[in-house]
Amino acid sequence: MKDRIKKSLKKAFISLAKITPMILAVIGLVGLFEAYVTPKMLQSLFNGSLIHDELIGIVAGAVSIGQPFLSYIIGGELLKDGVSYYAVTAFILSFVTLGVIQLPLQIEIFGKRFTTIVNVLSLIFSVIVSVATVWTLKVWGLI
Repeated sequence: MKDRIKKSLKKAFISLAKITPMILAVIGLVGLFEAYVTPKMLQSLFNGSLIHDELIGIVAGAVSIGQPFLSYIIGGELLKDGVSYYAVTAFILSFVTLGVIQLPLQIEIFGKRFTTIVNVLSLIFSVIVSVATVWTLKVWGLI
């Protein structure tokens, strides 16, 4: 039993050592994005067209990954600046679920096939959920 635990721990540490440089690179890139991509920069990308705004929201969220609480703050600022609910909802969803910056790390850890499936599904559901959310808000008279 002890040999199996030692062997498992050794494998875990070897795996951790292999992905540590990638983790550090991802942390660095995320830090750079959070420092240089401001809500005003994101707001300038939107033009009011439903499809355009939703796609830009998804792309902007995917490349500026972060924690959910940050997406709500940025989303609130975008709404104040007149960005559509579709764009903001798509941005928030993709901000949390899609991670273009993290793709190499995800591929390293989970494999190319799994990472591709997860990210494609996240992309599809970002569109579906953002439309459904705005439609629901409209039905309930909240927007």
